[in-house]
Amino acid sequence: MFVRLANQHRQFVQDLVMNLQALATVLERQGYLASCYTCGDQMNSASFMVSLGENHLIRFLVSDYGITWTEMRDDRELMKLEGAEAISQLQELANLVKFQVKPADQQLTLANTAR
Repeated sequence: MFVRLANQHRQFVQDLVMNLQALATVLERQGYLASCYTCGDQMNSASFMVSLGENHLIRFLVSDYGITWTEMRDDRELMKLEGAEAISQLQELANLVKFQVKPADQQLTLANTAR
């Protein structure tokens, strides 16, 4: 059972890394500064970052050790989430991109919408 769960987790992380790479590409095409770096060919970890406007930064980290979402403005941490909550917040960002809403133009930050 545990071997099966470990394999499922590895596949989940790889899928998440591939989606982060795609999201970074879409954001770059829309004019945002975005990047997604992976370590090695096995795609078992990634560091995703996007600047949503003046001094507004999102950092999403995924690895076998965990998943974190950090949102910062003016070099201050607004919000830090882990696990499922971090993935839900990533979905909010993806929805903004999908519906072509400019996050920097919104009255509320992503941190305010999560509360």
